[in-house]
Amino acid sequence: MSDSAADKGAGDGTRAVRAGLPEPVKYEPTLPGPVFAAHFHLPGDATGPYKYGRDENPTWTHLERAIGELEAPGRDDVETLVFASGMAAISSVLFSQLRAGDAVVLPDDGYQVLPLVREQLEAYGIEVHTAPTGGDAQLALLDGAKLLWIETPSNPGLDVCDVRRLAEAAHARGALVAVDNTLASPLGQRPLELGADFAVASGTKQLTGHGDVLLGYVAGTDATAMAAVRRWRKVVGAIPGPMEAWLAHRSIATLQLRVDRQNATALILAQALRERADVTGLRYPGLPDDPSYKIASQQMRRYGCVVSFTLPTRARAERFLDALRLVDDATSFGGVRSTAERRGRWGGDAVPEGFVRLSAGAEDPEDLVADVLRALDESAR
Repeated sequence: MSDSAADKGAGDGTRAVRAGLPEPVKYEPTLPGPVFAAHFHLPGDATGPYKYGRDENPTWTHLERAIGELEAPGRDDVETLVFASGMAAISSVLFSQLRAGDAVVLPDDGYQVLPLVREQLEAYGIEVHTAPTGGDAQLALLDGAKLLWIETPSNPGLDVCDVRRLAEAAHARGALVAVDNTLASPLGQRPLELGADFAVASGTKQLTGHGDVLLGYVAGTDATAMAAVRRWRKVVGAIPGPMEAWLAHRSIATLQLRVDRQNATALILAQALRERADVTGLRYPGLPDDPSYKIASQQMRRYGCVVSFTLPTRARAERFLDALRLVDDATSFGGVRSTAERRGRWGGDAVPEGFVRLSAGAEDPEDLVADVLRALDESAR
């Protein structure tokens, strides 16, 4: 990537299109194809960047550089590592930084797999404390903690906390700070600039945006901490395939286009839902009357593509989802095709039975809003 595109002055679209590309070589592709290699030629001493396929891969290298340039543009002190999934990335930070007897603070309203993570942490003798995301409630639990885990906006409730305030308080007590940046994406929020030690995300969602790749990543500023994350990846083998890494890098080129379209549509949809008497608990951080709007406006550059709300009953929510024509009933979010689901079906989220999480895709906003409003009307009969 050229210096002009890599520095902080470059726009998000320019940065996304150019991120992680190698220096141009005559007759070579601008984005080299995936490298399928379990091993590399390695005569003599085992030196050099590529030795064995579980440790490094040229396709990962390009992708890691690209993500690093999005999460921390213009910085040379950030290392990025890619993983087989978002949960592989999350696990790598938690289990590489914590030991028996340590304490960690987690959100109690975050991603629904976190309760399973808590069980495993406690099985290893790690003390786990939890608090809601909203109101910076985790502040009260920081004494004695080794690591603070933040998820903002929270999934699926869309609460937001003050990352800078929490990071400063955690660091004052000697704790590391990790932020799950999945819902915001690097174009919506840069946790490392807000004081976090790790930015962690599922690249499965908006980063890649097509629903065809499982991927995760960790970006961090502390060399010692990141060395432990890298070692964990090697030991566990939670590595992405080269094809997945290549698809992810290819997809990043359209990130700004997708994010801006999806975020704008999400706001229009939230505004339309606000007018419905049968919709309660509407949340979208970009609505001026949303409880998270003030803090989100201070630390987020874009508010995300996810809207959440509650319908009166489980049956009503299921009729609504069944009536949708432009929205897939699917569990992921951030894709170019809109998705929605009744989150209560999984049993891991403390939400009402009629709670719906909807992710705006790249459809025309007027078409998507019309489909949602029609489905609401039909499901009410």
